[in-house]
Amino acid sequence: MFTGIIEAMAKVEAITHIQDNIELTLSTPLAAELSVGQSLAHNGICLTLTSVNLDLAHKQSSGLYSVTAMRETMQRTNLGTLKVGDLVNIERSMAANGRFDGHIVQGHVDTTAKCIALEDANGSYTYTFQYQTAPEMVSRGYFCADKGSITVNGVSLTVCNPTHDTFQVNIIPFTFEHTNFQSIKVGTTVNLEFDIVGKYIARLAQHS
Repeated sequence: MFTGIIEAMAKVEAITHIQDNIELTLSTPLAAELSVGQSLAHNGICLTLTSVNLDLAHKQSSGLYSVTAMRETMQRTNLGTLKVGDLVNIERSMAANGRFDGHIVQGHVDTTAKCIALEDANGSYTYTFQYQTAPEMVSRGYFCADKGSITVNGVSLTVCNPTHDTFQVNIIPFTFEHTNFQSIKVGTTVNLEFDIVGKYIARLAQHS
């Protein structure tokens, strides 16, 4: 489980296609604290570390690690749009004794959205995102609620001004500078994970 509070960004160093899967090799200052088999959220996607490259001569991390994404993950997320040099938001799973600073984030991306507007709000930034929706998606809890929680590229945010297929989020300068929101432009595709509480309520309503 994650909380949507981004710890660092990782840079894509290499992309290798292995049949229908891809292997991503990334670099990050956090690499020395990572281990094989660990879960790490990448733009909100929970992926398992398959290798952490070590400089054995100096007994320290080289800063590189790898993860593998399956075809299902590629189809549902924005991983397929990544290029070498892109920055990815990363977060380690929540420690049992940690503070819950964001909201419940599973690392299971529901769909993608496209940035359709970006406004400099005199000290902060307002992003408007649009996603595909349908009645069956809403019935499964894939929708936004005003002042509710939403995860965008792994970042825990508060929904503003939702419509049936759009919503806005406000980004403070700290978040802009320390996440890949700095790279999001009009037309950029992002990952969405809707609030798990809303999904359970929607499921319960189907059976009530």
